[in-house]
Amino acid sequence: MNPPSRARCALPPDFSSQQFRQALGMFATGVTIVTAQAADGTLVGLTANSFNSVSLTPPLVLWSLSQKAGSMEAFSRGAHYAINILAADQQALATQFATKDIDRYAGVGFSRGTHGAPLLDGAVAHFECFNRSQYEEGDHVIFVGEVERCSHRSGASPLLYHGGKFYAEHPL
Repeated sequence: MNPPSRARCALPPDFSSQQFRQALGMFATGVTIVTAQAADGTLVGLTANSFNSVSLTPPLVLWSLSQKAGSMEAFSRGAHYAINILAADQQALATQFATKDIDRYAGVGFSRGTHGAPLLDGAVAHFECFNRSQYEEGDHVIFVGEVERCSHRSGASPLLYHGGKFYAEHPL
């Protein structure tokens, strides 16, 4: 067996950004909406499928946001946010929170979490997070949240995303 390479930098990619995006699309993910209350009281939120667990002890999760996102300032400066995992019947909500230049909260039912972040009605799970750390990597910022509170609906089916399409699979 050959020892692992000791190279100190990555080789340049042999693929285009479009090819990379298409390959990433082959990984099925859940769909979340990350929400917060900005310092001025404005509610912010966006659809994200870049969500993952990091640690059980302490309870940590991560998600990422484009450095060019209009809500970057609110999320990077805020102390708290909520991650809402969407249910199978919430595709329209995912689309609404992914649309630019609209009132994303129009017609949306929610309650306020402990620190004011919206907890969306009908979500299969909520994670209320302290904004523990942020890491700039490439064209995104990775947010690591320390989960202060969480809840879920047992037996609820999640909304899934794969290959650029939504899926709402019900358990067998």
